[in-house]
Amino acid sequence: MDLATPIGIVGAFCIVLTAIFIGGSFGQFVDVPSVLIVCGGGLAATLIRFQLSDVIAAFVTGSKVALAGRNTGPRELISEITSLGEVVRKSGPLGLENVDVSDPILAKGVQYIADGYELEFIRESMERERDLQLTRLSEGKRVFKALGDSAPAFGMIGTLIGLVQMLANMDDPAAIGPSMAVALLTTLYGALISNIICLPLVDKLDSKFDVDDLNQTLIIDGVCQIRESKSPALIREMLVAYLPEKVRIEFAEAA
Repeated sequence: MDLATPIGIVGAFCIVLTAIFIGGSFGQFVDVPSVLIVCGGGLAATLIRFQLSDVIAAFVTGSKVALAGRNTGPRELISEITSLGEVVRKSGPLGLENVDVSDPILAKGVQYIADGYELEFIRESMERERDLQLTRLSEGKRVFKALGDSAPAFGMIGTLIGLVQMLANMDDPAAIGPSMAVALLTTLYGALISNIICLPLVDKLDSKFDVDDLNQTLIIDGVCQIRESKSPALIREMLVAYLPEKVRIEFAEAA
């Protein structure tokens, strides 16, 4: 489990709350109409752009990515795939039945090999699963990007509503304060939601997209090489191409 995202979100809100308590009263920064305008309006605008099922799936994907632990790196995957190639060379495909595999995608590919599926089926099945996973991440990124854009926009709408109410009641001093609160707090709420929650999750989903694309493509190539009974040394040499140049040298020295 990765605690960076929840720590960052909680830390950011704590900093803002600390500044509020130092400078005044917390009650001054609570306004229900402003919350309704920003949260309700932003969510409604997002629902207009996407289907309800896509929005729900995006929230599920975003929460999983935000709390997901560290992915298995390419170096670890290459070492593990090379070891699996050695097992197949010594004991045949059935020798993979008793091997523990750390990555679930790699484990599925290993099971395909052990079950004797054809190479073309293995490649097509794993590529389809990779593409569907990347599509889910891409769709989740689009939903959170829409929320990140809508929240400040509705903050500005709330500001305009508050200014109109304030100007319409200039003859009533008691009505100026609440109207001004709506005008300013909606902008504050929109900025907080966008910059602390939505846009950081967009970046995290984008990073997850790149990592999954690289890792799963590496796994697919490795599994196919094992299925073709290539030598472990050849498998290692072919997969090293996925590593940056500097890491390739270090990996070769370690090997």
